[in-house]
Amino acid sequence: MEKERRRTPRYPFVATAEVFDTLSGAKISARVSELSLYGCYIDMINPPPEGTSIRVKIHSQGRRLDASGKVLYSAPNLGFGVSFHDVSVHSLIVLKEWLLLAAKAKYQHSK
Repeated sequence: MEKERRRTPRYPFVATAEVFDTLSGAKISARVSELSLYGCYIDMINPPPEGTSIRVKIHSQGRRLDASGKVLYSAPNLGFGVSFHDVSVHSLIVLKEWLLLAAKAKYQHSK
């Protein structure tokens, strides 16, 4: 059995995202499907390659998280994992609120 490498739990979380390649400036709209305190998973058919520096804006429930990050891994036709690097205090508060709601939903669903 493979050991879990994540520092914190990852929760199912559906939201819209804007992904900006910091080198080229290209902007792509996508969908977040999982969220954790240190990153997220973004569904995308043509994900950026591993190691790409990005800026991501995630929108849900009338709130927004804005963070810089890096592509940790990329799966063609599926999506990519993001590690958050620079998250403002405001965005961190939003992120923690979303995670609390996602954890509650997961707990209630498992009952």
